[in-house]
Amino acid sequence: MELAYAFARVVVAVFAFVGGHKTIRVGAARIPPGPAVLAINHTSYVDFMFAAAEVRRTEKRIIRFMAKVELYKNFALRLLMKGAKVIPVDRSMGHDSYLTAVERLRSGELVGVFAEATISRSFEIKTLKTGAARMALEAQVPIIPIIVWGSQRIATKGQPRALGHTKTPVAIAIGSPLAPSGDAASLTAQLHGEMTSLLHQAQDAYGKHPPGAFWVPARLGGGAPTIEEADALDEAEHDEKERVRAEMRQKKRL
Repeated sequence: MELAYAFARVVVAVFAFVGGHKTIRVGAARIPPGPAVLAINHTSYVDFMFAAAEVRRTEKRIIRFMAKVELYKNFALRLLMKGAKVIPVDRSMGHDSYLTAVERLRSGELVGVFAEATISRSFEIKTLKTGAARMALEAQVPIIPIIVWGSQRIATKGQPRALGHTKTPVAIAIGSPLAPSGDAASLTAQLHGEMTSLLHQAQDAYGKHPPGAFWVPARLGGGAPTIEEADALDEAEHDEKERVRAEMRQKKRL
């Protein structure tokens, strides 16, 4: 195994041991041999850890994740991500990361994509970007939906981290491969439906969802915002970031 991934595997194992986290495996689906796009839902900052650990455990394979280039600003993360051959995504030059991902797929690898592009505050499946479908179509490889559920209790946007010995259960569900057919829009719509269905299966298998809890979707009586409310929060956050960037550009010109 690659050195960076071996180190990351130790980190994940220590993290799971310290936290006492239990993995609940939903269904018996497996990832078939060969390249594929792994479309993973995004509810927390640690989703990638659970997805990578599960695929390594069951398939003895490595995921080449796509991750925003901003993470490379951290020196330690930059070393680890480079060693693990993470594909950096610069949203101002997204085509370069897209081409790299297609190249990795054509070489036989698994490429992990958070198709929602950002953490879902509602903990439902957000509107998906078409990038995962476009990559699958261009490389002619299947898309496999993967759901991680429960990790939002550990570390998610806008909530305190629960990094102690919380014994938080985390459910993992792997869906059936979707063939690379049709156009990007129709394949993305199919993927959204499959991810939503798989999410509900994982939630059913998870156990109790306490009413009003921050990590429980509004649909299940929880305290999370609805999809519409979450979209409004995301839009407000985006507008604020754009305002700050505009101010910084203005200052540079002065």
